[in-house]
Amino acid sequence: MSLEPCPGTLFLVGTPIGNLEDITARAIRILQSVDLIAAEDTRHTAKLLHHFQITTPQISHHQHNQAQRIPELIERLNQGQSLALVTDAGMPGISDPGAALVRSCWQAEHTVVPIPGPTAAISALVASGLPTERFVFEGFLPIKGKARRQRLEEIQSEPRTIVLYEAPHRLLATLMDLTTVLGGDRATTLARELTKRHEEFWRGTLQGACEYYQAIAPKGEFTLVIAGAEREQPQLSKAALKTELQALIEQGLSRSQASRQLAHQTQLSRRELYQLALSLDEE
Repeated sequence: MSLEPCPGTLFLVGTPIGNLEDITARAIRILQSVDLIAAEDTRHTAKLLHHFQITTPQISHHQHNQAQRIPELIERLNQGQSLALVTDAGMPGISDPGAALVRSCWQAEHTVVPIPGPTAAISALVASGLPTERFVFEGFLPIKGKARRQRLEEIQSEPRTIVLYEAPHRLLATLMDLTTVLGGDRATTLARELTKRHEEFWRGTLQGACEYYQAIAPKGEFTLVIAGAEREQPQLSKAALKTELQALIEQGLSRSQASRQLAHQTQLSRRELYQLALSLDEE
């Protein structure tokens, strides 16, 4: 496989979210080799390029100019140039306008190649201590109004772990809204300044987070990881519980074993279930 970027290819290059040591050798090579780097903030990316002695020219690409910039970038790809897309931190397309450029590239039948790198959402999730098997990424909540209320109501009953981004000046308001809608006892982990010198994880409940950040002013960018809603166990009637116990006993379990197993399945009292199991003989 060629070590040089192919003509007419867009590379989505993951860059560090804080610690510069997190960049990959492949990312450095691609940034050195492409014809042009499209950056969310060229001043910010210039610091990264200078650190790794990369002299590739840059062009800005952000939410305020993408309507005009995307056709220009597609034309460069049509001419056989190779481009790298970078965001200020992390993977392009996650909570930034990169996705629109990617769609335009596919429509124009250009190759899009991801160069994996750090992502705040995944970094916070795996260190949160909350379930990682299934999760939902919500990015930034709408700032206010009907759209914000609707989004909060949507995630209220979400059973999967929820991951959000928030800026420090809006953190407390978001925590208070989450506490009101999701409940103050919902477990949460707040990750601050990931991979940077002042990286910090706060673990507790939404109500506890509100109280903590009312006393201490939030600083730095935050990733919130919130436990999903617990599914309510269906309530079985006494007759249905007896039927379940009888079936377990017929499988060879003792009354005590059957009561213990059913208690684990239903979260009901083992003692009460054992009394029901004893009443089976009377019937």
